[in-house]
Amino acid sequence: MDFSKRNKSLYIDTESLSTLALAQAGLISPVEKLMGQEEAKEVDESKMYKGVPFPFSFILAPRGKKNHQILKSLQKGDVISLISEEEVVGELTVDETFKIDPAQRLHHIYGTSDSAHPGVRNTTARLGSIAVSGAYTVVYPLLQDNMKRIQNMITKTGAQDISSMMLAANPLNRAHERMIRQALSNSDLLVIFLRKPFTSEGLRYDIRHNALNTFVDNFLPRNKVIIIPFENSYIFAGYNELILDALLAKNYGCSQLVIGKNHGGLGLYYDKNRLSSVFDHGQDIAIDIKTIDEYVYCDTCKTLVSTRTCPHGQHHHVHYHSESIMKLIQSGLIPPSILVRKEVSANILAALFPERFENLQEMYYSLMPGSGLLEQQSEEQFYMKLTELYQTSSLT
Repeated sequence: MDFSKRNKSLYIDTESLSTLALAQAGLISPVEKLMGQEEAKEVDESKMYKGVPFPFSFILAPRGKKNHQILKSLQKGDVISLISEEEVVGELTVDETFKIDPAQRLHHIYGTSDSAHPGVRNTTARLGSIAVSGAYTVVYPLLQDNMKRIQNMITKTGAQDISSMMLAANPLNRAHERMIRQALSNSDLLVIFLRKPFTSEGLRYDIRHNALNTFVDNFLPRNKVIIIPFENSYIFAGYNELILDALLAKNYGCSQLVIGKNHGGLGLYYDKNRLSSVFDHGQDIAIDIKTIDEYVYCDTCKTLVSTRTCPHGQHHHVHYHSESIMKLIQSGLIPPSILVRKEVSANILAALFPERFENLQEMYYSLMPGSGLLEQQSEEQFYMKLTELYQTSSLT
């Protein structure tokens, strides 16, 4: 779709574009448009929209001096261009503009307006004080591609029971694998929405995607899992994110959303009372939300176990704390195989530290047993063989 550049334009970032495209595509339905002042106020107060839970109003209030001047000058019926990354990506027909309180808006999203909160800090940098509502059209091919891929997979497999997971996999660990297998065992198809944030924290998306693909392609049934990039915009970053995750999964065609007790973030666990209240609030969303217990490695059971079913105490448990595993990987260390599968570790480290070793082939043949044939070995293969040496037991 081609748009002409008009005299009046609003400049939005990719995060805003992605969020507008979600609503336009019906993926956070019943919200499918920008809200006006009265409607926004009602949603902020009731936390409902058209009889469905929705935690805060859906508005567009971009920051910036140019944007502020344009927003002040707009009249009902004006047609303006939406520009992102110096390209015209859509247009909006103005219905109304209205002032908002940024601090109040932040509190509705995050439950706080404290600048020490990373979400608050990031959103403050891009949130203005004037909102605009009206019919709009944007072009964002990624979402259409995602919808087609899921629908094609459903058609191809004839899947009826479709489960979903929102996963950061930062990094993918054995507990994630157990959750994936458990979700897959109760469904015809599992859609893994791999979070793709608009920040540079943690492992790059491509590294996490390749690591997850390594596991899915080699250790799960074919045609039963599909990985979909899920751009984790600010509306999914607040304390009500589970409601929005459920809406998104339902509108993509999923019948179940599977979540772990660390759904809220790295190394953090949902407070039981608050999680229960979110479930109660989300009963009107037509999707089954299933929780999976926290998994640990028990050094007495010698396997992954649920904390609810293992009889041994905390002092026997190895926890899958993502931040700690990340520190090992970012330091260039191979995590123990009980934490991260060796194939996944090798994939991540090879991508994170390319060309790390001088004379890699010489090191490989000096340290590793082989077939006697001289073959070129990759860094990924080197890490996998090194992990196997760590696992020998005769000298330990």
